[in-house]
Amino acid sequence: MSSSHRLLVENARQLVLICSGGEKYLTEPGMKNLCVIENGSVVVGSDGLIEAVGPAETIRAQYSEATFEKVIDASGMCVMPGLVDAHTHPVWAGDRVHEFAMKLAGATYMDVHRAGGGIHFTVEHTQAAAPSDLLASLSGRLARMQRAGTTLVECKSGYGLELQTELKMLEVIDEARRTLPINISSTYCGAHAVPKGKTVAEATEDILQVQLPRLRERMSAGNLRVDNIDVFCEQGVFDLDSTRSILQAGKDLGLNINFHGDELHPMNSAQLGAELGALAISHLEEVTDEGIKAMAEAKTAAVLLPTTAYILRLPQPRARDMLDAGVIVALGSDFNPNAYCCSMPIVMHLACVNMRMSMPEALAAATINAAYALGRSHTHGSLEVYKHGDLLVLNTSRWEHLIYQLGGHQELVRYVVIKGNVVYDNETSTDL
Repeated sequence: MSSSHRLLVENARQLVLICSGGEKYLTEPGMKNLCVIENGSVVVGSDGLIEAVGPAETIRAQYSEATFEKVIDASGMCVMPGLVDAHTHPVWAGDRVHEFAMKLAGATYMDVHRAGGGIHFTVEHTQAAAPSDLLASLSGRLARMQRAGTTLVECKSGYGLELQTELKMLEVIDEARRTLPINISSTYCGAHAVPKGKTVAEATEDILQVQLPRLRERMSAGNLRVDNIDVFCEQGVFDLDSTRSILQAGKDLGLNINFHGDELHPMNSAQLGAELGALAISHLEEVTDEGIKAMAEAKTAAVLLPTTAYILRLPQPRARDMLDAGVIVALGSDFNPNAYCCSMPIVMHLACVNMRMSMPEALAAATINAAYALGRSHTHGSLEVYKHGDLLVLNTSRWEHLIYQLGGHQELVRYVVIKGNVVYDNETSTDL
């Protein structure tokens, strides 16, 4: 093997593969026993894909003649897959720090929403913002996520609620996908709220007759890429019938169904998602036992968002019940103006403490299972041959420190690597 390769990361004290048998996702038994190699190495080829992974001495013997563009000696360090954030709203203008004060004083999410705040406040600012300004703020937020170890992130539209602003947001997400190293899964979330002055029926009609047809045109012409469709299925927002018709229309466009359900009220969203073959449903703070059973059978991922439950003082999502029932549990930061958190390590910490997940379960939920929720677990979420060479090198002898040290990722993440290229080097503190 004398040809040139992009990257060798060698002699890692712990090499956390997550899984090694090509699993598309892990349920509770597999999440308990993650695949970890003591003293391991990983090779990323010139195509940016993982070429070999295994014990350091095996890799050393196999690649004794090879040359590498970069070699990282990970002695005493841990190597793991890049983290996957399965739910974010990162494109918006106008922060809502003033609303945090209202919520701390006892206002509920829907109180703020009815007072003209919440999503409507952000919609007004985002509609008025120039695409260049939205791209600049999005790029900064994504860079911050990347520094905390996220290498694949789902990004939603949804602060337009009408065609032009929704398209503007999706174009900004597409531009970020083309120009930044971080991997992006793009979600159309036009049904994020009912626009002021419209009924649910009118808003649904606009999405079905105006927004989705234009999206279809843009996608068919090849000048816009969208991966998923989302609806905020909630009492006072989109009811079950309108949610069903919008999600089905998106599915007919070839989009993966990945929507907000059962957050503030039990709406039977989980059962609806299972019936429609949804890839993922997010939130689920109020999911019923029947909904959990339906998701387990349909292999619909539950994207749990511990930051939101924490900030809004909601009941915690029933992670343990879902795991026990065989649901594919994933995690997301829900980064948005209501829940401002860019750090998947903090999300994993909250999942362990507040949702009673174990550290291996939380890591699997933030890697292979989050990738599955985005339809990307064949390329991301574990350190396996032919997957993208997306990985983290941690300045610690045990990977659990990334979860244990609350807010400690700034010191722990030594390198972030995407497709074999170092995109963040903590020693020089630069995004490369």
